[in-house]
Amino acid sequence: MSFVSVGAGSAGSVMANRLSEDPGTRVLLLEAGGHENILTDIPLAAAMIQRTPLDWAYQTEPQKVAGFGLVNRRLRWPRGKVLGGSSVLNYMLYIRGNRRDYDRWEREHGAYGWGWNDVFPYFLKSEDNRDPLLANNGFHGRGGYLTVSSPPHVMPLAHAFIEAGRTFGYPNIDLNGPRQSGFAIPQGTIRRGARCSTAKAYLRPASGRPNLDIVIFAFVTKVRNIPKV
Repeated sequence: MSFVSVGAGSAGSVMANRLSEDPGTRVLLLEAGGHENILTDIPLAAAMIQRTPLDWAYQTEPQKVAGFGLVNRRLRWPRGKVLGGSSVLNYMLYIRGNRRDYDRWEREHGAYGWGWNDVFPYFLKSEDNRDPLLANNGFHGRGGYLTVSSPPHVMPLAHAFIEAGRTFGYPNIDLNGPRQSGFAIPQGTIRRGARCSTAKAYLRPASGRPNLDIVIFAFVTKVRNIPKV
């Protein structure tokens, strides 16, 4: 069986990896952009990557009640044009959705198979949590492709936020734990102090598989259904 995946972003990279785990498949991954670079590895450089060739450089429609300091009140809407997609441009915060949202999507909006009990095992499967204080609390995974860790350097101001939360009665929590109302220094998709994009996490380990072909600078405009002869 053959698959064509258009876009090697946060989803496409995972799809290509998982599909190519089966040696009986052939997978072609097409990406409009190119490779990451040294700058994208630096967490503090996230804002500098916007509006570069790695970004589709989208803007929102003119806003009525926001963006007053911007030209035509149009906000940036960064989207990755690179292997790893927007996981190369984002701020690396590792925050899952709330379990009640997943359950509501399934119960009220027909997203069957997307309830919390369905998706939670896959969060655990993908994650390789490097913080020993959190990794074994039952809400995180070890050994997955995606590295998740606590920031190696925390400024004093961050600890001040935690203390401010305690002053108002909010606990210091694991934001991906049993409850999400509280204050915390969040974890991120960071590996040894550098960004861990989905390209780094999923594509690099799979790139040597003979049944996976990755083509960069391949801009797709249309998917055609070619009938079998």
